[in-house]
Amino acid sequence: MEKNGNPSANPAVPTPQTFPVILASNSPRRKELLRLTGLGYQVAPADVDETPYPGEPAGPYVVRMAEEKARAAAQVAATSQHDGGTWIIAADTTVADGDHILGKPQDAQEAFDMLAQLRGREHQVYTAVAVYRLDTLLMKTALATTNVPMRAYTDEEIHAYIDTGDPYDKAGSYAIQHPGFHPVESLAGCYANVVGLPLCHLERVLRGLGFVPAANIPEACQSALGYTCTVYPQVQKGEL
Repeated sequence: MEKNGNPSANPAVPTPQTFPVILASNSPRRKELLRLTGLGYQVAPADVDETPYPGEPAGPYVVRMAEEKARAAAQVAATSQHDGGTWIIAADTTVADGDHILGKPQDAQEAFDMLAQLRGREHQVYTAVAVYRLDTLLMKTALATTNVPMRAYTDEEIHAYIDTGDPYDKAGSYAIQHPGFHPVESLAGCYANVVGLPLCHLERVLRGLGFVPAANIPEACQSALGYTCTVYPQVQKGEL
C-alpha cells in the first residue's frame, strides 16, 4: 500500500472554497485532510470530557464525542466574535480491540502495551463526523468503521517508534501513515478514517445538510494519501 502521509504537499489539494466553516479540532491530520475538500475553514478546538461511559461501545462513544465537540464549538462561536463559521465540523476517532477502547497512551509503557496487544491481529478504528449548522440548528453525523490488520512488528520496532514520540497523541498509540514504523501492510477499507477524518462520510453529511463541495473528494483523498480506495462508492450511497 503506497502512501505519502502528507496531504498538504500534494498537488491534488484544491483551492479553498469560500464557505463559513469552523473545524472543532486542532489535529494536524484532520486539518490536512479537511483541506482536500476545498473548504476554507477556521480552527476552534472543542474542550470536552473524553472519558467513555462504563461499558460504552466504541461506535456510540465516538458519535457522542463528535456531537459534544460540535455543540461545544458552536457555543463558543455563538458567544464570541469568531470570524467565520455558521457550520461546525467535528470528529472523534478511537481504536477498539474487541470491546476494549484504546485511547491515547499516558506513557511509554502504556504505548508499548497497546502496540504489543495489537501486533499481528486485526482491530477496528471508528471515526464519527458531526456537522452542525448554526443557522438552522441542525446536526447530522456519520460513523466510519475500518478493520485494520497490524503486521507482526518486533519489540525493537515498537521501542524505536515510541522513541520518536509519535504515539503519545494517537488513539491506540500509532499512526497508520508513519513512514518509519509502517504498522499496516495492507488495508481494504477507508484509509482516511484511520488517519482521523473519513472524507467521503463527511461529504455525505455535508450533502445531507444542503452543501455540495466543489472538489472531487474521493479523487483528492486517494491522490493525497497514495491509496486506492474501493469502498468510497458504498460510502457515498450510505451503505457503509
